[in-house]
Order: sequence, then structure tokens, then C-alpha cells
Amino acid sequence: MNGDALGAAFARALAAKDRDTLHALLGDPVDFKALTPGAHWDADDPGEVVDRIILGQWFEPGDDIERLLHVATGRVGDREHLAYRLQVRTGSTRYLVEQQVYYSVAGERIAWLRILCSGFRPAPDGEPPEG
Repeated sequence: MNGDALGAAFARALAAKDRDTLHALLGDPVDFKALTPGAHWDADDPGEVVDRIILGQWFEPGDDIERLLHVATGRVGDREHLAYRLQVRTGSTRYLVEQQVYYSVAGERIAWLRILCSGFRPAPDGEPPEG
């Protein structure tokens, strides 16, 4: 799987909260760092990245990821770039979440991963814009 396909697969697996696929996409170990509005995250174990951080803290079991609204992939020099936007519902409130991702691939897995997150931003009334 090339870098673009790997990034798109990561975005789709996250939107589906597909733990098994997320685990399979990450190297072991993985050099992971992320920045969200309230915290800085570091890990090197794919289980910790997926189970404790991404699906344990960022998108908790009660958060319903309703739609993957946008995915874009590309390269910046020797790094892969991924951007995606999600529509998330928590209780009766709908949010938009956007993440910018830079990563490097070793073999068929993500070995180096950096994520910057917008946080949960209130969605406008009606359907959020595509793109």
C-alpha cells in the first residue's frame, strides 16, 4: 500500500472507529506525537495510541462519528500528509473535527506519526459543508 492509500485507510478506519484496522496500520513501535487543544500526547505503542488515546480519549465510546466529510493526501518532501474532517455527534450536539497529519511509512505501516487537531468545533445548523 503506498503512502497516500495508507493515509486514506487511516482516515476511513478512524471514521469507522475500526480498532483492528487502526492497529494494523501502525508500526510496532510507532513514534507518535499529537497536539489537541488541551493536551500534548506521546506514545510508542500502537495499542496505547489507538485504544487509550485516539479511541479512548479523543473519540470516546459515546462519541458517534457520523460522517467522514473530507480526506486529502499528499507529500511534503519525504513526509506524507493527510487531512480529514469528521462530523461527530456527542449526545444531541453535532461537532466538526479536523486533523492535520504528517507521517512516514516503513514497510506497509505508519512508523512516524504527528497529528494536530482542531478540537470539537460546533457544527453550523443544517448539514456541514463538504470539502
